[in-house]
Amino acid sequence: MFTISNSPASNPPVGFHFLLQIEGLSYDGVDDIGFTDATGLESSIATEEYKEGGENRFAHKLPTAITYSNLTLKRGLLFNSKAMQWFKECVESFTFSPKDITLILLNDEHQPLQAWNFVNAYPIRWSIEGFNAQQNGLVIESIEFAHQYFRRVEI
Repeated sequence: MFTISNSPASNPPVGFHFLLQIEGLSYDGVDDIGFTDATGLESSIATEEYKEGGENRFAHKLPTAITYSNLTLKRGLLFNSKAMQWFKECVESFTFSPKDITLILLNDEHQPLQAWNFVNAYPIRWSIEGFNAQQNGLVIESIEFAHQYFRRVEI
């Protein structure tokens, strides 16, 4: 007989239930971090080919460095946002104060399942999706962060 288990190991988590924490930013009760989209959880290992003398069938591929994609967050436009003040400091005074950003995947009971910590992140790009008088939609802002690396945090 075949049975279906409801354990977390058998049911993949949903991707829309997550929480974001930015180190050192106080929110004063305002939902400053209500991002609706988070992308950039990607890393890859670069390789270098080494051809061994006398071996013509293949070249050895040796690992050289790990690269990480930038973290991109999207949400409806917020005014007086602490995250936007952080970006403004970077742009206007060219002063960067890196902060750790933690992305936490939640289950249906709002409990953490898995987390990723982006180390020494700082904003590098901010954009607003275009305005369109023929559509009825929200103004969406996008903030892109560079970081040294990210690590998976066990809960």
